[in-house]
Amino acid sequence: MRKVLLVLTLMLSLASVFPALAKTPYMSSEELQTESQRGFEEILDLWRDGRFEELYARTMASGRSSKEQFAKKLSSASRKPACCWEKMQEVKVSVRNDSTVTLRAKLGFEAGQTGTDYTTRSFKLQKEDGVWRISQSDILSLAGAAKKKGHHRVRKSKESNH
Repeated sequence: MRKVLLVLTLMLSLASVFPALAKTPYMSSEELQTESQRGFEEILDLWRDGRFEELYARTMASGRSSKEQFAKKLSSASRKPACCWEKMQEVKVSVRNDSTVTLRAKLGFEAGQTGTDYTTRSFKLQKEDGVWRISQSDILSLAGAAKKKGHHRVRKSKESNH
């Protein structure tokens, strides 16, 4: 009985000393905010540099567009991220859990002769296989390449049948 009690005490002592061995590494909220912001910045850089295949790999699988279709839409899009400090400003990251954040930022886009156009939006980022990803629809929407929804217009007749 004493041996069983001794072994049990030893096991409990070891479990309290080495609890981190049983779970994945923990990241603080600040670390997640920094890491996800860096991941989003990498996404914008891939887009700006025209590295669409690598960018496609950083999007969440939605099954909508093939890699080729995605690249074609972005290469012919009307907008792309600005460079350097104009690219991303006023960033706020809200951590939902270890693999999901909401990032809100003021993003700059090249506007040709007129300088830089800015837009402020929120994005959901998910960490999959150690990489932060964004939805394809968010990227295509920012680029001005998202599918436009058709508007159904009802015309009223000039003549009334009353």
